[in-house]
Amino acid sequence: MSSLFDLTGKVAIVTGSTKGIGLAIVKRMAEHGATVVVSSRKLDACEAVAKDIRGAGGKAVVIPCHVAHKDQLQNLVDRTLAECGGIDIVVSNAAVNPYLGPQAGASDEVFDRIMGTNVRSNFWLSNMTCPHLAARGGGSFIIISSIGGLLGDASIGLYCVSKAADIALVRNICVEWGPKNVRANAIAPGLVRTDFARALWEDPVRYKKTTRDAPLGRIGEPDEIAGAAIFLASSSGSFTSGQTIVIDGGRMAGAPLHKDD
Repeated sequence: MSSLFDLTGKVAIVTGSTKGIGLAIVKRMAEHGATVVVSSRKLDACEAVAKDIRGAGGKAVVIPCHVAHKDQLQNLVDRTLAECGGIDIVVSNAAVNPYLGPQAGASDEVFDRIMGTNVRSNFWLSNMTCPHLAARGGGSFIIISSIGGLLGDASIGLYCVSKAADIALVRNICVEWGPKNVRANAIAPGLVRTDFARALWEDPVRYKKTTRDAPLGRIGEPDEIAGAAIFLASSSGSFTSGQTIVIDGGRMAGAPLHKDD
């Protein structure tokens, strides 16, 4: 059964992989045999993660990248090809949310930053990498979206819009690249205990609502998202494409609507 999740011989790029969900994914992919490309904006943070992976017996390459800059994304792809010989898996995890509040109060600059980093960078990266996934006989392109992409929210609405666009993007990649055996999927986590989402889970009102509405009665941990990425990247997910996997403790499946929120 373990062969279903074996990534031995695969090369995986994971953006934003020095913290939170990205960190959990890059470590688990290395454990399952992949050569992982650790990437985030800061070189020292990438080196620290790669050192841990190598210390545990895994294979890791460090290539820093700010995904909002097209030239840096191209460098990430080019260096991966040069140092690893190909690309089989891409996990587009890096994202920003610099604004909390109603979308009517957001500036054009905030809108551009959110859409540029969370959507346009994924558009760029998919265009840069999918031909190389196809050249290897197929591969997996994964975007870490959010249940926000399936909902509206009064305080993180622009972030939700960007994550909805990501869900649409994977559908298009699925359709365009499926004939070349390239699969594209999104993972939509609920509230997860990461630094990125700290403003949400440290808010006692939001935390209470989230845990109350989730049948499992708690928020998620980063490692609980990594398993879905392994599934989608490995042969176990070889017939899964164009999908959005929601991982939210059951919140969207059975949450009641409370008028006292």
